[in-house]
Amino acid sequence: MEYTTLGRSGTKVSRIGIGTNTFGGDAEWHLSADEAQEVVDTAIEHGVNFFDTANAYNTGESERVLGEALEGYDRDRQVIATKVYFQMDDDPNSGGLSRKAIEQELSNSLERLGMDAIDLYQIHRWDDDTPIEETLRTLTDAVRRGDIRHLGASSMWAHQFAAALHAAERGGQEPFVTMQNHYNLAYREEEREMVPLCEKRGVGLIPWSPLARGFLTRPHDELETTVRGETDQYLHERLETYAVGGGREINERVEELAAEKGVKMAQIALAWLLHQDAVDAPIVGARKPEYVVDAVEALDIDLSDSDLDWLAEPYEPVPIDGHD
Repeated sequence: MEYTTLGRSGTKVSRIGIGTNTFGGDAEWHLSADEAQEVVDTAIEHGVNFFDTANAYNTGESERVLGEALEGYDRDRQVIATKVYFQMDDDPNSGGLSRKAIEQELSNSLERLGMDAIDLYQIHRWDDDTPIEETLRTLTDAVRRGDIRHLGASSMWAHQFAAALHAAERGGQEPFVTMQNHYNLAYREEEREMVPLCEKRGVGLIPWSPLARGFLTRPHDELETTVRGETDQYLHERLETYAVGGGREINERVEELAAEKGVKMAQIALAWLLHQDAVDAPIVGARKPEYVVDAVEALDIDLSDSDLDWLAEPYEPVPIDGHD
């Protein structure tokens, strides 16, 4: 395993993070507690120490299942990230980034995870209804009382993130050390503004959906034959983004290069992202233990500059996806 820091924080994480959106849900492609345990065990056995969840994932069940899966391990050796923003129930204060929402949802996340402190607490989206200064003061207070170690953000417009970074500096608040954004070989709109901003400010990227929700893991005409392809409506909506703008040709080039190197398509797609200088650790939603192993082995795949350029060359602009 290779390790890097979360931006300029100094906290070291494996270059592969495991996403847990599938933990504890009731869809056919979601994982039971036992299945999630196998994924976590395999990840730790292979040197992964970075796990990402959110309070909104399966209405808190992802956090609870992850917390239980980590019970037999030394928590100090793991780096756990979660998020806050989306509405959790019919309580109007269970969503957003107000002081009340953050404080009560942070408390709930700590309880579900069974932790005293969250290593990386991320604002899941931008809140138009709450001044960023209030959000920052609340998060900084939580850091200073020991409930949070580092702050991160997730998908938003670059001008919003720039405003947040500036507000933190101006107010002497804790900085955001990471940006978890929508970024992969089939969706590269983030390269226009967010990636350069993060590079300039020393903010580490931990991209979500690094395999384009499975689009880059198998030939594009086979994706809908999977269980998830048959049952996940959100996947169908996102495929409208991935498959246009040269996406099908990118998929075919990933397939061709994988065959040439004797590896899997998912490993080529992940290796491409790992070769991007701004990326710290992609968040991989591994549904099976063997997918964890595949992701770890992708670290050993060396892509030449010509490989990287050839894979990316068919890309064309597509509508922004992932800020809502």
